[in-house]
Amino acid sequence: QVQLVESGGGLVQPGGSLRLSCAASGFTVDDYAIGWFRQAPGKEREGVSCISGTDGSTFYVDSVKGRFTISRDNAKNTAYLQMNSLKPEDTAVYYCATRWRIGSLTAATYEHWGQGTQVTVSS
Repeated sequence: QVQLVESGGGLVQPGGSLRLSCAASGFTVDDYAIGWFRQAPGKEREGVSCISGTDGSTFYVDSVKGRFTISRDNAKNTAYLQMNSLKPEDTAVYYCATRWRIGSLTAATYEHWGQGTQVTVSS
């Protein structure tokens, strides 16, 4: 049974950092693509970043390029999203999700989802 559990969210001041974790079970993260998505109140779910299960290639939405870094630790079967220089507009519930092999920032293409973790950027 595929299961994803996010952690690491919280309240942080603008300019601060957080590292989100996505612990996977029921599959190995190096075979599957992992995507990070976020959803703010009243807004659609947005693809933030993804890492492919083939060559580890990564993709980012323009608004987080240079600030966020996606990675995975195959030994721990966990993916991460390091978020630096956080801005109030980054406030949202962040979700990780998985799909076979190739990464994508399109939420509808992902099969399995975690429950989400809240990130709030505020002074």
